[in-house]
Amino acid sequence: MLENYLPILIFLIVAISFGIVPMLAGYLLGPSKPSEEKLSAYECGFETFDDSRMRVDIRYYLVAILFIIFDLEIAFLFPWAVVLQEIGIMGFWSMFVFLFILVVGFIYEWKKGALEWE
Repeated sequence: MLENYLPILIFLIVAISFGIVPMLAGYLLGPSKPSEEKLSAYECGFETFDDSRMRVDIRYYLVAILFIIFDLEIAFLFPWAVVLQEIGIMGFWSMFVFLFILVVGFIYEWKKGALEWE
């Protein structure tokens, strides 16, 4: 039974190596000559003027949490689609109910204004 997971293991190893090998090569082969100018603020062009622990608008967190919820729920569609013929009509209607509840939740948050950014 473990041989069924071998392609997944190989995929994970290749995927991780695609991320790690270029970073490692850049770190090992790239020149490293830090200077004061290279280490200065570059993103917006000036030094930060406020504390990094400042308050952030709650709407940012709300939108982020809503994205994660709906993104993860949609991830259930892939395994369901793969085994749809095996689970039959009961599995189809179960996913239909699941998606209906998901759509009702999305419409509810839309009507409440959770997606509005003023």
